Amino acid sequence: MSAAPVIEVRGVTKAYGEAEVLRGIDLAVREHEAVALIGASGSGKSTLLRCIDLLEPIRDGDVLLDGAVVTDPSVDPIAVRRRLGMVFQAFNLFPHLTAIENVALAPVRAQGLGREAARARAAELLARFGLAGREGARPDDLSGGQQQRVAIARALATQPRALLLDEITSALDPELVGEVLEVVRDLKAQGTTMLLATHEMGFAREVADRVVFMDEGQILEIADPTTFFDHPQHERTKLFLGQLLR
Repeated sequence: MSAAPVIEVRGVTKAYGEAEVLRGIDLAVREHEAVALIGASGSGKSTLLRCIDLLEPIRDGDVLLDGAVVTDPSVDPIAVRRRLGMVFQAFNLFPHLTAIENVALAPVRAQGLGREAARARAAELLARFGLAGREGARPDDLSGGQQQRVAIARALATQPRALLLDEITSALDPELVGEVLEVVRDLKAQGTTMLLATHEMGFAREVADRVVFMDEGQILEIADPTTFFDHPQHERTKLFLGQLLR
């Protein structure tokens, strides 16, 4: 019997007032799998990630983590978020804390890890992402790419079951995008389970095990990258890719 997916979404709907933003989403992300969410702005990618991280309440359906429903009202959302690492478009670092303090904070506060152990873990992560020697820098003293790498290190500091990455290069200048994508390539090579919303089509083709196309709050197509980009099936997918890749 195969293991339960790390993340599973079953029939999830979400609305803001009368506006439906997710309309019956079904998706599973397996252990060590990288799944890319693509689609036009407003298609529901970011909302889906926020619903999985329990930052937004869903209207109907279920979100499961390691086979257990986490959207039941009886479940503590903070405990769930401790098991998921979320990286946002904006870096959301604490401006008054240094890089190492930003990364070490969650293991101390959320997991009760000792300060020295947390700082050691943080220093190791920062070095892994090319930030050795910058541990004492505050966010304002770092480039956008460096800040986003600190944000990714912070998300990994609690050793989460999966990473949720929400358009993590969209706030960066073009010359800084590559250094952040290189970090994600490294995470993929090490088998990190990831669900990432991205507008970087070449990156999605390279890194993702599966590509998910969302349109107006629905999943229209799921396929491996070669099939998805070279032989899309849905007419809306063909139109979207045609506009981007021509």
